[in-house]
Amino acid sequence: MRILIAEDDAPLAGFLRKGLEAEHYAVDVAGDGEAARDLAVAYDYDLLVLDLNLPKRDGLAVLNDVRGAKENVPILVLTGRSRVEERVATLDRGADDYVTKPFSFSELSARVRALLRRGKAPQQVTLQVDDLVLDRIEHRVERGGKRIELTSKEFALLEYLMRNAGRCITRAMIIEHVWNISFDTTTNVVDVYINYLRRKVDENAPRKLIHTVRGAGYLLSASGGNA
Repeated sequence: MRILIAEDDAPLAGFLRKGLEAEHYAVDVAGDGEAARDLAVAYDYDLLVLDLNLPKRDGLAVLNDVRGAKENVPILVLTGRSRVEERVATLDRGADDYVTKPFSFSELSARVRALLRRGKAPQQVTLQVDDLVLDRIEHRVERGGKRIELTSKEFALLEYLMRNAGRCITRAMIIEHVWNISFDTTTNVVDVYINYLRRKVDENAPRKLIHTVRGAGYLLSASGGNA
């Protein structure tokens, strides 16, 4: 699951990002309204966490922009504006939930899960390839009915591979989608994490699901690749 946080308070944005990443979400942060609008419209996010007091473009304007372009993306407003009429107006404009600052992170996390469950069809919540099953909301992975414990990055990498099952994914694509950074040709972080996943997902399994496509990247498939 990929979440966009639109928040100009850098320490708060960092706190939210760290907390959500610990719960296995991939998280991007936009520090102003224009950047938030551009990212939300250009990319497919599963949830937008939106502050209303943003520089360059007000949060309500961002809400209108996103709703005009992405009718179904869940939007959780997180703001210091607590007046009832502001909450009503924001919900009427298309926000799905409204949380005022200060807030409890555990409550925010529960609201995020509720919105993600509500906003996704069942087949999008649960990904399955062969006997490997990944629940995107509960952050649960099983193979052959046996639970597999993954770190946040391992989970994000496996989710990305499963969302693109049967398709060759390059290292550059993985770096950009899972690590949210530009691809560095000198890094071997993708290969390292692929090996971590192979040990947890494929070791002692009757069939290998994670394959190397030589000279291209990686493929998750029950039918196989080059290696």
